[in-house]
Amino acid sequence: MKIARVETHVCHARMRNWVFVKVVTDQDGLFGWGEATLEWHTRAVVGAVEDIAELVVGEDPTRVEHLWQMMYRQHFWHGHGIVRATAIAGIDLALWDILGKVCGVPCAKLWGGPVRDHVRTYCHLGGGRMEDFYETAADDAKRFADLARQAVADGYTAFKCMAVPPTLPLDGLKPIRTAEAAVAAMRAAVGDGVDIMVDCHARPSPAMGLQFARALEPYGLYFLEEPCWPESVDGLAAINRAVVTPIATGERVTNLAEFQRLFAARACEVCQVDITHCGGLSEARRIAALAEAHRIALAPHNPQGPVSTAASLEFGFSQPSYAICETVTEDVPWRRDVVAEGFTIEPKGRLVKPNSRPGLGITIDETEVKRHPFQQELPQRVFYPDGSVGDW
Repeated sequence: MKIARVETHVCHARMRNWVFVKVVTDQDGLFGWGEATLEWHTRAVVGAVEDIAELVVGEDPTRVEHLWQMMYRQHFWHGHGIVRATAIAGIDLALWDILGKVCGVPCAKLWGGPVRDHVRTYCHLGGGRMEDFYETAADDAKRFADLARQAVADGYTAFKCMAVPPTLPLDGLKPIRTAEAAVAAMRAAVGDGVDIMVDCHARPSPAMGLQFARALEPYGLYFLEEPCWPESVDGLAAINRAVVTPIATGERVTNLAEFQRLFAARACEVCQVDITHCGGLSEARRIAALAEAHRIALAPHNPQGPVSTAASLEFGFSQPSYAICETVTEDVPWRRDVVAEGFTIEPKGRLVKPNSRPGLGITIDETEVKRHPFQQELPQRVFYPDGSVGDW
């Protein structure tokens, strides 16, 4: 059995173009699906997949680790830059999907079998609808409370919000009090039985991130995400030492060596590795083993398309340290038309039962994908009041 070709199928989903990767074998009807979605870099990723494909076409698709090593180490440049790591991930996911189909089992069984009976999921406020999650004003505490109540009404026991406004490196008390008011309103709206996560989006400096972390500590957050730039490992470690709230990061870290540095500094308690950006499931499994050695929880970053979600769930069923799966359901109203999924979701609690189909358990409707051709993603730009550039 050999790989005959590698295809990319781009599906425009407003904020993102989902980049689906299809690895087709020379056996009739045998192929695998992966995902290599990278917002605002769609054309670069599609080109990178085409560049890397020449390394694997003609090779045995069941030699997943061997092919991963080729994709990462050959062509001279190692594959940990964000564009190339994402392209590798798309192919890697598809190879695991093929291997599961060849063996007739879900991917989780390839990695030792399920370690849990269900995976808990959380939502973005608004289900991932851009206007609700990204554009709700930080000072609109009532809106945050209303969206929090809706998430609970939809069956979720956990949700994430962006209640921290963009801030200058030093920005005084006002943004701290703004975030505090929004989180207080959400906690009052849903009570202590629902878990709240706040995503800082790496907007604050370490000094401001520490202030946000301390101010929000009384509200019992499930975790505080990216309270400063991920490159500022010392800053993250200082914040993590200063508060009880678990600090989460890792979605912008793309290789094992950088996760080793992050964990060695005890810069987080929650690892948010992105399976579609770190080089795929092959590298994510190594990162998970490293996290396990440090007793750091896994909560992978997953706001992308449906193949990413299927991969994250298969990963979750196989990893003891996996805590919760990030999900987006309402980013576009036709999301469910693109994919048929092997897993099932219990409406109460939004708990996912294991996939029963081989591989990742998903089927992509290529006809539906064609109805949503590439468009430039919606721009997201932030400038501070003085005109200087901020972080989105």
